Amino acid sequence: MKKLMLHLLLAGSACATLAPLAYAQTATDPKIEWASKVVALQQGPELDRLVAQLADSASQELIANWGPKLDTNVPKARLKKATDDLNAELTKYGDDTTKLINKQIARVSTDVLVPAYTERFSLEELKQLAAFFESPAIKKYQSLAPELGNVFVQKLVEASRADVAARGRQFDDVAVKIVGASPTAAPVDAGKARPKK
Repeated sequence: MKKLMLHLLLAGSACATLAPLAYAQTATDPKIEWASKVVALQQGPELDRLVAQLADSASQELIANWGPKLDTNVPKARLKKATDDLNAELTKYGDDTTKLINKQIARVSTDVLVPAYTERFSLEELKQLAAFFESPAIKKYQSLAPELGNVFVQKLVEASRADVAARGRQFDDVAVKIVGASPTAAPVDAGKARPKK
């Protein structure tokens, strides 16, 4: 226990010693300061959207794994309750995953993006980028981008839905020939029988 406390004290004092050095380096290197500013200015609704997509992607892996097991292992009488319970757990998982990813943003931004910006941009370019991201038009764009993206995706899905469904039926026809069995029932509505986010 004493060894552990000693290690913790030494680690703490090492961090306390290194922190001023890191700050001093940032304070004396304007490129790092401006790169940090540019990175911070970029982090808005689009970053939130990216985090949501990453968390959703992780959830989709679980759905792909557990959806078929739900269909095959749960009796029909318990299917709705099991689906609801699994969906509730998926919601918790999604929320937790979003928090876990968000906790890493500052560290990864500092460790990866700031050095990448300082290597690839001159000080003058970093200042120009900061001015760009601080402009009212770009701030408005960043605030509206998720809404505009959703409108675009919704209309794109609507416009392609019939063609994609027709292609899905063609796939089913070929799959029946390859597998040698025809579907015994209509596909189950994913929202009713499989976990969803």
